[in-house]
Amino acid sequence: MNVFYEESGDFKVAAIMSETDATLQVEDARGKRSKIKAQDVRLRFDKIALADFIPQAIAQADELDLDFLWEVAGGEEFGFTDLAVEYFSPKPSALELAAMCVRLHGNPMYFYRKGRGRYKAAPEDNLRAAKAGQEKKAREAALMAEWQAELLAGKLPDALRTHVKTLLHRPDKNTIEWKALAAAAEAVQKSPLRLMESCGAIPDVEAWLLDGFLTEYFPKGIGFPEIDLPVAPDDLPVAGVRAFSIDDAATTEIDDAISVTQLPDGNTRVGIHIAAPSLGVVAGSTMESVVLARLSTVYFPGDKITMLPDAVVDSFTLAEGKDCPAVSLYVTVTPEFGIVSAESRLDRVHIAANLRHHDLDPVFNEETVTLPDGGPDYPWKSELLYLYRFAIALEKARGKHDPNRVERPDYSFAIDKDDQGEKRIRIYPRKRGSPMDKLVAELMILCNSTWGKQLADARIPAIYRAQAMGRVKMTTQPLPHAGLGVAQYSWASSPLRRAADFINQQQLVAMLRGESPRYTPRDPMLFAALRDFDQTYNAYAEFQGRMERYWCLRWLAQEGINDIGATVIKENLVRFDGLPLMLKIAGLPDLARGTPVKLQLIRTDYLDLALECRLLEAGEPVTVVEEEEEIAEVAEAEVEEPVAEGAAPLAPVAS
Repeated sequence: MNVFYEESGDFKVAAIMSETDATLQVEDARGKRSKIKAQDVRLRFDKIALADFIPQAIAQADELDLDFLWEVAGGEEFGFTDLAVEYFSPKPSALELAAMCVRLHGNPMYFYRKGRGRYKAAPEDNLRAAKAGQEKKAREAALMAEWQAELLAGKLPDALRTHVKTLLHRPDKNTIEWKALAAAAEAVQKSPLRLMESCGAIPDVEAWLLDGFLTEYFPKGIGFPEIDLPVAPDDLPVAGVRAFSIDDAATTEIDDAISVTQLPDGNTRVGIHIAAPSLGVVAGSTMESVVLARLSTVYFPGDKITMLPDAVVDSFTLAEGKDCPAVSLYVTVTPEFGIVSAESRLDRVHIAANLRHHDLDPVFNEETVTLPDGGPDYPWKSELLYLYRFAIALEKARGKHDPNRVERPDYSFAIDKDDQGEKRIRIYPRKRGSPMDKLVAELMILCNSTWGKQLADARIPAIYRAQAMGRVKMTTQPLPHAGLGVAQYSWASSPLRRAADFINQQQLVAMLRGESPRYTPRDPMLFAALRDFDQTYNAYAEFQGRMERYWCLRWLAQEGINDIGATVIKENLVRFDGLPLMLKIAGLPDLARGTPVKLQLIRTDYLDLALECRLLEAGEPVTVVEEEEEIAEVAEAEVEEPVAEGAAPLAPVAS
């Protein structure tokens, strides 16, 4: 005698070797013996070979009309033998019983399993919904097969065109679009990104890079919410000075200006005036939430995404011809450039001029400042020459003055469009450490370190930059910054562009007004703001670096450069000559740091922002002078906006 039984949801057959009331010892057609429970046996049979029984039962089950069985079954729970009696005959054969059991068990959409060969017909509404779902899956499967075929043929399906951004940057892996793409990519052993590229889904790598960044950091778009724009206060005392700023021509967020006033006692009062957007932003307001969400202006070649709306920038930027609210630091300086006092105020400063780099460069530079008369006449000449000498004194006081130091240049990017709308990139160096740069950088370091000390002395928490053992970090503690040579260094000089500076200005304003600060000691909101700013600011800088790397690669192709010089930085990492570009070169032999090499450019991978190169020659290693942290810190802190229309801001070359 043989048995037809259920085991782990499957049906099997075997010959009975022995049995008790609860169990049976059986042997299958292959001779394998096992022990099964009596309650799992659905029927007993003979006369049909074990190997033939299941195939014959399945074949007969496939002929049973499911819809008819469902109608016959009714609404009550039943056993498969009951339905077999009604469907076949009062005495159905073992094969017919097995066929009915297989048919009912294999279609849970029609019949719910109740255990031990018992079932119940699905309610009509449930069955209708299940059928609709099944039909939908069938349609989706057909669509996916069609899309996969098109993708494998190198064509982007029309249905996927509207989903390109999502598929490339933030795919929902439960959608049929992604499943079709993933299946096709697996079939050709490519990543989904590379398959999409081969199908023409990434015609513009620049747009792809930007879309990826915006998808992650600006998922709701770069527009600002509806807000009541803050109003600049008009009741501040008049400063009584004429100040000027130094920026590139394209700068709109003018954060800082400077004034120089001769005092009757022979001393000089230098004023450092910082735009004061915090004076118009109420704590807890929508505008403050915008600052804490954006955290920084985003710069990249050809464009920027501002931290503050244009209308707010227009209200608080230190624009020429306006009397602007400012947080001002006044230092009294002796003829020997010693600082005898420092005072901070809230006041209204008249901005007499917005000086621009392109106007100052020809007349205020390394050559002219060394001349006895300071070179040709130009506006604000005496003030600029005085401030430059003061900056040298400040640099010496910090222990960072080195007239023999050779500094690596910064690079500027300008993107132009021709008559056909094609973009062309211009990359040109700008020497770092020029009199203009040194003047602004030293005054901002003075401002940030002084305000950091004032806040620390008042026991008002703030956000600081600190450096020890070569590692720079952000902290709420006024710790030393070894690279800059100052006892503490707060970021407070760019409140129109950085949330850390805006927060520090809020704290500084509260101190000057004698009010409770926005953030109290050990305030978890301040720690959260510091963490968010640090992470976001670094992410923005990484994006800027990626975009600059892309445009460097585009420039190489645009100029038709086939080979180029570079210097080994470490292992296979090289810095290209005349470009702000560092890349890892696969296959580069083990060369000493500082080795000059000549590379042949073979292939450019814009998606990976990589170059395939061949080493043509290598020279003798030269000594690589380590740059001080100060240089990168000053550039990071004080760089303004693009140096040319449509260009990216100057940024320090990573090292």
